[in-house]
Amino acid sequence: MGKVLVLVLVVLLLSLSAVVIQPTFSSISTPDSWKAKAPMPTARGGLGLAVVNGKIFAIGGDAEKVSRGQHVSGGIVGTNEEYDPVTDTWTTKSPMPTPRTFFAITVYQNKIFCIGGSANNGRDNPPTGVNEVYNPATDSWETKAAMPTPRDALQANVLNGKIYCIGGTAINGATGVNEVYDPTSDTWTTKSPMPTVTDIYSPSAVFDDKIFIFCGFSYYTNEPVNFQKTQIYDPVTDNWSSGAPSPNGVYGQAVVATGQMATERIYVLSNGGNQIYDPENNTWTLGANIPTNGQDFGAAVVNDKLYVIGGRIWTYPLGSILDTIFDLAPSAANDEYTPAGYGTPDPTYLLEHTLPKISIESPLNQTYKNSSVPIVFTVDKNITSASYSLDSQQNITIVGNTTIANIPNGFHNLTIFANDTYGNVGSETANFTVEKPQTGIFGSIIIIAVIAVSVAIVCLIVGLLAYRRHRKTANLRYRGTAL
Repeated sequence: MGKVLVLVLVVLLLSLSAVVIQPTFSSISTPDSWKAKAPMPTARGGLGLAVVNGKIFAIGGDAEKVSRGQHVSGGIVGTNEEYDPVTDTWTTKSPMPTPRTFFAITVYQNKIFCIGGSANNGRDNPPTGVNEVYNPATDSWETKAAMPTPRDALQANVLNGKIYCIGGTAINGATGVNEVYDPTSDTWTTKSPMPTVTDIYSPSAVFDDKIFIFCGFSYYTNEPVNFQKTQIYDPVTDNWSSGAPSPNGVYGQAVVATGQMATERIYVLSNGGNQIYDPENNTWTLGANIPTNGQDFGAAVVNDKLYVIGGRIWTYPLGSILDTIFDLAPSAANDEYTPAGYGTPDPTYLLEHTLPKISIESPLNQTYKNSSVPIVFTVDKNITSASYSLDSQQNITIVGNTTIANIPNGFHNLTIFANDTYGNVGSETANFTVEKPQTGIFGSIIIIAVIAVSVAIVCLIVGLLAYRRHRKTANLRYRGTAL
């Protein structure tokens, strides 16, 4: 009887461990927390997420259902559904022409590129190199030059107008190949390969003009793989370097908070975990775990809030992850994450996106009695160049405070321009008046005229005095004669 009771308890505990608990969330966003949003209409994993004009597009994926290791229904789809975070609603769009899963997805000039992936059910089927581009503005697709090395389980990143497709699983297994697509010329080139090869969705993201790849794991390579390794690619030098390893192994997605509403960081999301990487200081911290503990989900960022959508949920009725008896269900979950400190812009973001503020100390709004007026100003950011324009004339480059000479009399406006190290241009205008003493021929004539008039007046006065004295003397003489 005791053995039967123990057996019943074991079975009960195993069955409970197979249940995925979906927590409930409040409607108010709090820092470092998750909130459930409207679920995706078509449940699927291995999908791609991309953001255009504040809308999230969930494309492709695998909707297969498995019970006790046996296929039940579903398969790879080309479904394209648009999510609006503002209204928390979904809209169906034109499907991807070649249904795929585990493909690379990225955005360039408001168009969504879906590259490579697996177009057949089952990981043992050959991957594809197909390159299809979706235009949300017209809800239409077009086909571009295929990726030279067909691969799935890869990711794509845009940098300096090029799309970098690194790693993944090729026909012969894991590869570190680094192929770069130029959307302008519709051509591909090959760059330096990833040093540590993985084949299962190594999360990657762009930060400070470099591509950060956080190692996943490999089914196919015989080489030992460091699942926590951080690999950094510099497209300018075509070289690789290493960053601090992640606290836990990673397999999933990586997204970047821009810094506009939250601290600029790379969020590495995998298997329920939320690891936060600071590339500036090369350090890691942990955030609140993803509530839906699935795999093969998509991730995106809108207004610095993170969205984890879809995925696949594996459960093992007999309790062993090594068992071939498992259940697999596609997920429609849509979890929104609010980073810690949300609502406070990152100082770096402010430096990169705000205009230089110029304070003019001279000229002031006053009248100057001199034709030479000094320019004295300060700027609140580091600048690469400065210039001024007097009365909207051509800009004059300056290296600091200076003086403008030979300014004519009258009202004037002076605008100072400053370019910061991020390419932002700030400006400030001051108004002033010049009333300098008259000089030159005209002034000399006036002075001479004044002197001449003065001399004439003096002569007239002297003459009058002399005439008066003469009359007086004459009168005395006349009177003397009469006597």
